[in-house]
Amino acid sequence: MLTVHHLGVSQSERIVWLCEELAIPYRLVRYARDPVTRLAPEALRQLHPLGAAPVIEDGDTMLGESAAIVEYLLTKFGDGRLQIGPDHADYPHYLYWFHFANGNLQPIILRYMTLARSGLPVDHPALTSTMGRLQVALDTMDAHLGARPYLAGDEFTAADIMTVFSLTTMRVFQPIDLTPYPHIQAYLARIGERPVYRRAMEICEPGIVREC
Repeated sequence: MLTVHHLGVSQSERIVWLCEELAIPYRLVRYARDPVTRLAPEALRQLHPLGAAPVIEDGDTMLGESAAIVEYLLTKFGDGRLQIGPDHADYPHYLYWFHFANGNLQPIILRYMTLARSGLPVDHPALTSTMGRLQVALDTMDAHLGARPYLAGDEFTAADIMTVFSLTTMRVFQPIDLTPYPHIQAYLARIGERPVYRRAMEICEPGIVREC
């Protein structure tokens, strides 16, 4: 059986969500962050040199990196579900937004969170430039979602699973105002209505209230 090593409040929620969407049987092993440093415990480092989650075990295969794991699970267990092939008109959208999540959105939100907590004045150049980049990323996504219900088009796909963490769970610990982005807000409301999403989030972090 597939084993999912899940660190609390981390990108590993994507893997739990995907397993629930695809009805993949899995065993969940939980890890808690250090209450002071917020880092992962040593037990995760024993599994993977970076000491980060998610990590999965599938037989003799040990794999890290959420995007790699999502692709692995889709290829091995997806049977074409939650993905769009190269013959589909929306394939470029699927590819772009799948990789936008960790290639663009996640890093800029992490940088914003770090700077916002550093005590810098709000007009500090590093903070204002980071906020500007974040606004461009959100403006781009909002405009895109104004023309379609999901990131890859009419269908819910793994591109959405990759993206939602940054817009929901991360905001629990560093608020980001999404009021200027009505299409993103409507999109998150659609995601929040998915019973499988709600079940997966309750499995990952019982009691955490995400804004969806």
